[in-house]
Amino acid sequence: DVLDPERLIQCPLVKHHRIRARRFPYHLVKCKESNPEIAKKLATCPFNARHLVPQADLSDHIMKCNDKAFMEQDVVSRSREPPQEQLNNGSTWQAPPCDEDWETELLEGSESTFVW
Repeated sequence: DVLDPERLIQCPLVKHHRIRARRFPYHLVKCKESNPEIAKKLATCPFNARHLVPQADLSDHIMKCNDKAFMEQDVVSRSREPPQEQLNNGSTWQAPPCDEDWETELLEGSESTFVW
């Protein structure tokens, strides 16, 4: 299952590293720091920072990346939404009038004691 946080994923930097999916982003950061020479040879996918591919293969990966569809779908759905200023300008809601007068209540000296 792709969404299982316990599934094991192979590290793109050091092939014998197998990391649980939920820890994978943290492992990538640490592994890049520990292996800077290998990290220099890899490029990060613009659609998913967890995808590290050889720099020469990046354009091919971008064309085939499964996460590209999610990004494109998100861009399309956002373009269909009205701009935020149109939503704010069309609101007619007003706050109801406040009936409380704290100063008057303080001057009247309400003797009620607060009990926890």
